[in-house]
Amino acid sequence: MARTAYVTDLKSLQGECSANYLRLLRLVGDMESGQRREIALSSDEQHFGDLQLKVLEHAPYTTMVEVTQSGPLDAVMEGPRMRVHLYHDVRMAEVTDFQRQRHFSGRYRYPNAHMHQPDEKLQLNRFLGEWLAHGLAHGHTYDLPEMR
Repeated sequence: MARTAYVTDLKSLQGECSANYLRLLRLVGDMESGQRREIALSSDEQHFGDLQLKVLEHAPYTTMVEVTQSGPLDAVMEGPRMRVHLYHDVRMAEVTDFQRQRHFSGRYRYPNAHMHQPDEKLQLNRFLGEWLAHGLAHGHTYDLPEMR
């Protein structure tokens, strides 16, 4: 049986990017370049780690935010790290860097040298959405001083 080529689902990708834009706005608010915010992820008395948001660049039409997570396994392995561009004119947020890999295509042939999934870009933006939704639902935030 022949495998059909993956077709990028633009409607799903745009919907995910729009929802992530709103989630990030709730979390970063009016933060300026260099500012960061930590969100403690916990349940009852158990602490699962921290979600860090740092505004790397802030311009009138775009903002770049770095999203990282730290936790109990930091001594063994580095937590996830993403860079996300917020496009204010179209009200969308897109993952542009994940674990220091950049420039994701809308679709990949599979298999490929980097082992990207055919819908890697959509999956990364969905992961960001789940990550942010969890932080909004279960996180406790406090502001930190500016990092310059």
